[in-house]
Amino acid sequence: MKEARAVLGMDIGGTKIALAVCDLDGHCVAQEEVATRPEEGGPMVLARAISAGRALLAGVEGDYQLAAIGISTIGVPLDSGVELAPAIPGWEGVALARSVGAAFGVPVKAATDVKAAAAAEARSGALAGSDPAIYLNLGTGLAAAIVVGGRVVEGAHGAAGEIGYNVMDATHVGLGIGARPMLEDTVSGMALAVNGSRAFGYTVNAGQVFEAAKVDPEFDAMVGHMLAVLGPHLVNLTIALDPARIAVGGGMVRSWGRLQGPLERALKSDVPYPPELVLAAYPFNAPLVGALFLATEAAGASLAKGPVLARHMPRQERQDAK
Repeated sequence: MKEARAVLGMDIGGTKIALAVCDLDGHCVAQEEVATRPEEGGPMVLARAISAGRALLAGVEGDYQLAAIGISTIGVPLDSGVELAPAIPGWEGVALARSVGAAFGVPVKAATDVKAAAAAEARSGALAGSDPAIYLNLGTGLAAAIVVGGRVVEGAHGAAGEIGYNVMDATHVGLGIGARPMLEDTVSGMALAVNGSRAFGYTVNAGQVFEAAKVDPEFDAMVGHMLAVLGPHLVNLTIALDPARIAVGGGMVRSWGRLQGPLERALKSDVPYPPELVLAAYPFNAPLVGALFLATEAAGASLAKGPVLARHMPRQERQDAK
């Protein structure tokens, strides 16, 4: 029996590396998640992603032939390294697509995770048919992607939508990146975890802060402050683009009930023509879906619709990622 062609998708984030193997009809046959462990540095993160990919492919060996790989990652992947990704030290020195291509011997396409997610939502998700549109990612970090004419706007340097770098105050103008506070320092799962850990007195993650916010006024105020800071930046971006729809994805949308109201109120009160605000169709794994779309393009094929991925990672990997 002839082996079917398949593609491998990798989503390399600040917390986890998600992987999936799908055939060219969009049927996923294997899926896994492993911890990123960014503190070990970029080269080790790359090695872990390659190792996890090989292990996943080994499980379907004999039935499928790898045709291509798609990668979504935090930061802006360039030929020489991944820029604007301080969450993974040394990531700027990792030639991601070239290194993965050499390891597997197949074509590789790489993109910024939020742009890959937006492309997936525009092709077969919550932004399909919406023009223009915005994808807002509320995860470990903060970023947005702009969709015009069904295509994601890259920008001159691949950095369109990197709103995590937004200036927080007029007095910060001219201080320079690295010397001034950035929006991501306040609005992100990473920031919420830092502030929550300080309040708890031990290490917690953003999800635990949201849980505590349901019963504790201190943590509810913490979440409220984050959303209050985000509101004006989202409003200004919306006014600039006049989108038909905004889709929100990322790990923090597990608490969508807490996020939706404040964001909708900000848009409806301050935007001349408020867009529809919706939960992303792939709320937690849009970057991985986007990576699989990239892989099929690299293989010279095309998926008619988005692949169906498992919502949760295997139990053992949940334990390892803690």
